[in-house]
Amino acid sequence: MVDARSHFHQELEALEHSLLDVADRCERMTAMAVDALTLGDLDLAAKVEAADAELDRMYLETHNRWLNLMARQQPMGGDLRMMSALLHLNVTLERTGDQCVNIAKLAKLAEGLPTRARIIEQIREMGDLVRPMIRTAAEAFVRRDADEARLLPAMDEPIDRINRVMYREVVDCAPDTRLIEWATHMMMAARALERIGDQAVDIGEQTAYP
Repeated sequence: MVDARSHFHQELEALEHSLLDVADRCERMTAMAVDALTLGDLDLAAKVEAADAELDRMYLETHNRWLNLMARQQPMGGDLRMMSALLHLNVTLERTGDQCVNIAKLAKLAEGLPTRARIIEQIREMGDLVRPMIRTAAEAFVRRDADEARLLPAMDEPIDRINRVMYREVVDCAPDTRLIEWATHMMMAARALERIGDQAVDIGEQTAYP
């Protein structure tokens, strides 16, 4: 029985670290998506979509490993809570990848439209702020570091602030129909980045409030 439980915890740890790899990929995908959008790099946008296909494969693989572990070990108590948290983490990271794809698709829609430097600067700032949140959330979860996880809402505040004021930048573009079309795409990208920040906070809550 002792050996069975030891094996279970080894598999559980392996599952956690595979999710840390997924978080690494999400962080890189976020950087790629923001670059694709702000630089108008459609080749990079295509790479984001390809990376998401791999992320989806990893999501399904992790989900199947999770199901297999649940069926064989039937965990209870703290182990069951951890399994539940891992399932939630897997789903949340997959959705983060989806948001990156949404941003990459906006790069395609914005091709050939006029741009405004101030809005590009804000999008890049949001990307710079949100990427460390993904890393912090995943590492805090693996280390069971509730104090680090509780830092995430404060890290999210400036992202929320930029997202809230983005509509003003869009309104300022109104006299130019092509410019406002581009700005509307940027507002949607800001919303996607804001959602990534929220997803990181959500992961943190799984650590801070088990």
